[in-house]
Amino acid sequence: MTRKSVMIAGLLASVSLGSLAFAQAQTGDSAAAEPAAAATTVQPIAFPHSLHAGTYKMDGMYCHFSAERSVDAGLPPVATCAGCHRLIPGTEHPEEVQKLIGYATRGEAIPWTRIYKVADHVHFPHMRHINAGLACQQCHGPVETMGPIEERDPSWPGDNMGKCVACHVERNVRRDCAVCHY
Repeated sequence: MTRKSVMIAGLLASVSLGSLAFAQAQTGDSAAAEPAAAATTVQPIAFPHSLHAGTYKMDGMYCHFSAERSVDAGLPPVATCAGCHRLIPGTEHPEEVQKLIGYATRGEAIPWTRIYKVADHVHFPHMRHINAGLACQQCHGPVETMGPIEERDPSWPGDNMGKCVACHVERNVRRDCAVCHY
């Protein structure tokens, strides 16, 4: 699916979202009741990266929209996810899609559990790394093969300054302390 077709689907879904919310308000139907617990114990929704990024080849930048221009990669607002899933109910785990729709209907952000985080005294500007041509997989592992992310991939260098320094040495980029500690 191209970025343009995903954006068009999102736009169509947004219109659909408003219509559905109006219809639910008129009929009293609500998705507020949460379905049974996910197959995950850490995340509120068992989001399959392997299905979205792997099987359907969705560009990670569609969801992590600010990685190219911000320090943080960002998470999609629930409306982005619901934009597609109001039209695409999901075939493998429809109960997870219903949880997503429940958050969207209530106007609540999904309370994801953060898995990847560097220490507070370290700054990792995603935009510099993405714009330098590094793939997300170089730090986060093969995300396109992962189901719900509940723990860091072993390749993640965030707890090991040596891996980060080695990467900077290999690419012949700045490695003075002020690059990451400012």
